[in-house]
Order: sequence, then C-alpha cells, then structure tokens
Amino acid sequence: MALGSAVKQMFSGIASRYDFANRVLSLGLCVLWRNRLVDAVAELKPRNVADLATGSGDVAFAIRRALPRETEITGYDFCEPMLEIGRRRAQQEAVGLEFKIGDCMQLPLATGSCDVVTIAYGVRNFENRAQGLSELARITRDGGTVLILEFSQPQIWFRPLHFIHVRLLLPILAGVLTGDFGAYKYLGTSIAGFPNAKELSSELKMAGFREIRVESLLFGTVALHRATK
Repeated sequence: MALGSAVKQMFSGIASRYDFANRVLSLGLCVLWRNRLVDAVAELKPRNVADLATGSGDVAFAIRRALPRETEITGYDFCEPMLEIGRRRAQQEAVGLEFKIGDCMQLPLATGSCDVVTIAYGVRNFENRAQGLSELARITRDGGTVLILEFSQPQIWFRPLHFIHVRLLLPILAGVLTGDFGAYKYLGTSIAGFPNAKELSSELKMAGFREIRVESLLFGTVALHRATK
C-alpha cells in the first residue's frame, strides 16, 4: 500500500481520539506549540488562510479565534472522517470555518491564491516531500508565508530521552488511548527519519521559498518554520 493511502487509513481509524491522545501524550505541550503557530499567523494579518493536513481542525479553530471574522479560513485534509469531526464542531459553534477535501500532493487551490498557508505535523506524512513543498509554494502568493509546525531532530544531549519516549513509550501509551498501537509506532518511525530544521530549511529554499526563519521548541524536538515566497 502506498504511503499516502496507508496514512489516510491510519488516521481514519483514530479520528475520534486523535486530538485527545495528542494532548495526553505531549502533556499539553502541543497546545503551547500550536499557539506559537497561531500567534505567528495573527502577526501577518492575512486576508485568507489555508490550513493543510487540518485533521479535525484543532489548528484551524485556534486560528479562527485569533483572527477577525472577515478573514477567510479553510481547512484541507485527505481524510474524510477527520473532516467530518471538524464540520460538526464548526456547525455546533456557528463559526465561519470551512473544511474541504484536499491532498497536499495536488491541492484544489488556485496558484498564488493564499496569503498564509499553515500545516502542523503534516509534512512528515507527505508521500513525496519535494512535490508537497512545491505544491505549498504554488498556492502561496508572492510575498505570502507558509508556516510549518513539525517534529524535528533534538539537540544531541536530549536524543537518548527522546528516543525512549518516541520509539518505546509513546506507541504503548498511544495504543492504550486510541486502541491502535500501529498508528503511533508509525509516528515514531516517521519522526526518526525526518530531516532536522536546517535540512528542511534547505528543502524549502529548493521549493521556491526565501527568508526562512526557524524557532526550535523543546530542545529541538519540534520546529516552527516560517517561509516567505
């Protein structure tokens, strides 16, 4: 099974428990990291925002709360069960927020149509990272910004602890919380094989971005990249 299909199937199976599990497993730190991303978006005062790999919309809802009502915010994901959770919540809360099907390998967005593009913990799951980053560049207008919140490679002294947590403890705890031990075993593997912040910055430059800034979080285990097209 292709990586994209496998990831879609995996997230479909844990959709209803995904956000809860992430908060427990990160001891709530994922909320602080998400808020750093949201603050960065708010500083840019965009007219529109596309939140990619939005899942059930955790980041999209946080951006919606931080920006004026007239700002257009749309969440895109290729996992329909995740999107359905976001749509139900948006309806219940009566907020101006749309959720649409969209695969980062070929997004249903016009070239240069986005002021700001956000993606949290999604680049790691790209079936083809070079193609996905190029697609992010395509949909971003000249002068627009892409913000990527993603796991990264920690500082050397912290790597043994990080390895124990991500490769050994996390799959077990996540399996108990979600009922799917395989999904978070994949998470640990994907983190270990992901480039560090400097390498991802180089890949962003190759995709057509400039003025790339990186904010390292929790000893480098997570990084927030801000790339201007």
